[in-house]
Amino acid sequence: MNCQLATDSVLYANGLYRVVYNLAGSFLPCWLAYVIAGLVIIFILVNAVLLGAAVITWGERRVLGRFQNRVGPNRWGPFGLFQPIADLLKLLTKEDLRPQGADRIVFALVPILMVAPLILLTAVIPFAKDTVLASLNVGVLYILAVSSVSSVAIFMAGWSSNNRYAMFGAARAVAVLISYEVPVVLSLLGVVMVAASMSLGSIVEAQALPFILVMPMAFLVFLAGMSAELNRSPFDVAEAESEIIAGYHTEYSGVKFALIQAAEFGGVGVVSAIAAVLFLGGWSGPWSEYLGWLWFLLKTGIVVFLFIWFRATYPRLRIDQIMAFSWKFLLPLSMISLAAVTLEVYFLRGDDGFLTTADLAIMAAINAVVTVVSVIVFGNLIRDKVTLRTRQPRQVAVPGVPTIEVS
Repeated sequence: MNCQLATDSVLYANGLYRVVYNLAGSFLPCWLAYVIAGLVIIFILVNAVLLGAAVITWGERRVLGRFQNRVGPNRWGPFGLFQPIADLLKLLTKEDLRPQGADRIVFALVPILMVAPLILLTAVIPFAKDTVLASLNVGVLYILAVSSVSSVAIFMAGWSSNNRYAMFGAARAVAVLISYEVPVVLSLLGVVMVAASMSLGSIVEAQALPFILVMPMAFLVFLAGMSAELNRSPFDVAEAESEIIAGYHTEYSGVKFALIQAAEFGGVGVVSAIAAVLFLGGWSGPWSEYLGWLWFLLKTGIVVFLFIWFRATYPRLRIDQIMAFSWKFLLPLSMISLAAVTLEVYFLRGDDGFLTTADLAIMAAINAVVTVVSVIVFGNLIRDKVTLRTRQPRQVAVPGVPTIEVS
């Protein structure tokens, strides 16, 4: 057949797809080669997300063990590397239960809707130069749109379970998701303005200086906001086991529970990859032509470690504290960051529409001061003022017993 992918095809930039298509097209009809190449890419994406979730579960448990002065999983395989496989086998053998009165169709769709956004997001993440499945010119907008599906899935889980605890957990999770979506979007607007593009590849190429230095406050807002949206500690009030058991997925078991957990832990990897692209320069680094994928994985691992570090350090917040942190702290910070970036871009951007490395350095110096001052000011404004009062002892008279003092 000798089918070759046309150079004007939207998939031509994907080297892996091009190789698979050309190879299959050498002996198969063109339409079948197109289908086979797509299935190969889908197979790689799905397994990359699931394998990444398994690796993150193992790594998080090991790192948390070190933080908490314990060993962590260490029985299955060297250093406990096979523990995720053991957990998966255990969940596969668990009985798949459904509560009486639950909505059968909606209840079954939830695990799929939890995992699907991660796979769709992975498709637009550039792992190296010209190594992305779909290079969209609206990549940032695509990320914001697809990630919002998880809030619908969480509400579906609580509503379809016919369980009040699950419904309470879903209501909490949806409230947190909606609240933290606002500062996250505002933080990404600054990135789009500086890069003058919503394409993830263009954003990486625009980072002559990593955006974490140019816009440190936007990075902090993005990291905190995504921690809340991923239901990570200290924002995991939707899974407060002392109040509402496991929250929205209380009634899920077996494979469905495994998929929900894979979505939660896989989400950490996907969000870390997005943060590495938007703020850490993605694949850029020495010898990026050959080692771009390695730099990308290292930067993603650093962000994953930050998520784990936060979980090991901070205790769970109350729901009112979580909401106040979003509306009274992150939202003002994101607005100040956006306003500062808007003014800087307006005055520093040249006639060609781009910012030079010197311009980015000036922005970094200004925004570092703005970040420190803003965090201190708004941190003091929302801090709970606790006044310790000394309780006076009172006398309690008990018949037949000498008078005692109770503090």
